[in-house]
Amino acid sequence: MLENANDTVSLSTFKRDTSKVAEQLRKTGRPVVLTVNGKAEMVVQDAAAYQRLVTLAEQAEMYSFLRAGKVEVDAGRTLPALEALDAIAKKHKLTGKKT
Repeated sequence: MLENANDTVSLSTFKRDTSKVAEQLRKTGRPVVLTVNGKAEMVVQDAAAYQRLVTLAEQAEMYSFLRAGKVEVDAGRTLPALEALDAIAKKHKLTGKKT
């Protein structure tokens, strides 16, 4: 992403010609890297691309969580849900109807 010179503009150019950069975002769908003194400082992207990125990050986080849970199950470090709930109820001296 950061290597494409067509998607890189200086922050001062962005401030001066925001509408042109916004049009570029709409046309290409690619983020634009804003530079300060020739160094990448921030990235601007359209809302739809940002939402896709957030969704992918959430999915990756969930996948990581599920993978870690599978490791625990495979290692035998888990209990069936009803057993775990019974143990919690006994520990805290809770009574109630089982369903």
